[in-house]
Amino acid sequence: MRIGIIGTGTVGQTLGTKLVALGHEVTLGSRSKGNAAAADWAERSGPLAHPGTFAEAAAFGDLVVNATSGTVALAAVELAGAENLAGKTLLDVSNPLVFSPTGEVTLDPVNDDSVGERLQRALPDTKVVKALNTVNCEVMVDPGRVPGAHQLFVAGDDADGKARVVALLTEFGWPAADILDLGGIDAARSLEMLMPFWLRLMRHYGHADFNYSIRTAR
Repeated sequence: MRIGIIGTGTVGQTLGTKLVALGHEVTLGSRSKGNAAAADWAERSGPLAHPGTFAEAAAFGDLVVNATSGTVALAAVELAGAENLAGKTLLDVSNPLVFSPTGEVTLDPVNDDSVGERLQRALPDTKVVKALNTVNCEVMVDPGRVPGAHQLFVAGDDADGKARVVALLTEFGWPAADILDLGGIDAARSLEMLMPFWLRLMRHYGHADFNYSIRTAR
């Protein structure tokens, strides 16, 4: 499959490297042409990896990943172009984390809105699916870093879009039974609000190789 990734940071490069290893062709998109991070990643990753702009990555991909920060995600997809994303599935892995000068973390938006919902409103012809934002990028592509059964969550208004994302997640090694569908894209609010708690857990454990394991009586 052809996959476009919007964002050249650690998350985007980690996802891109895994996707190329799985045999997918990937364009890693940056804000401007000739971005050094995208070019270096493509050179390291082989013939299935390409550098590009946000717009080129969006146009290239049959499925597109938003791997930018949640606070700039809307601006990034605007540069990517709604016409390049129309009819496609957009996997949003972002979190709207805002760090104060003293290190305190807040979210923007929060509670009555989410990045996932804002992206869906901005891209009515795109199937926005929220997933993977509740784990570290290394765990995203290698769930075996955390022993035992543990869960991922997906949210989105389009069933076909979610099915495409779930299929991709199973390629990463996530068992389908451990991927929980939380319903519409409004569920992105609760998924994004997990992140301050996740950061507290990371400080507690001293590493990011952990995840949530949901137990139920039925």
